[in-house]
Amino acid sequence: MSVELDHTIVLSRDRDAAAALIAAILDVPSGPSSIGPFTAVYVNDGLTFDVDQLDGEIPVQHFCFRVDEAAFDSIVARLAAHGVATRSAPHGPVDGKVDTAHGGRIVYWSEPDGHVWEALTVSYARR
Repeated sequence: MSVELDHTIVLSRDRDAAAALIAAILDVPSGPSSIGPFTAVYVNDGLTFDVDQLDGEIPVQHFCFRVDEAAFDSIVARLAAHGVATRSAPHGPVDGKVDTAHGGRIVYWSEPDGHVWEALTVSYARR
């Protein structure tokens, strides 16, 4: 069997609100987890984000989604519809631009807990 990531914990100040926003942007289902105090975001058939709640400082995490062109356009549209600012660099200024320097399209955004989210159409990590 190959190695696949099954689930990961995403820390938040409000697990339900964070899970709802992630699910809305990705257009995937979410709901109470069957195990533990999490709100689950069902990213795809093999990956779940278990969103947990943490009082205090949240360490910033980075999550990247490789999607096709149509899904990318839909994600960008849902980000705009939810009023989520986007940028063309992981830590750069909010510029509302899409990066095309790596052979595809890339957009970054952050949400209230500060995590850096990324959607891309071509993986620059696997050339």
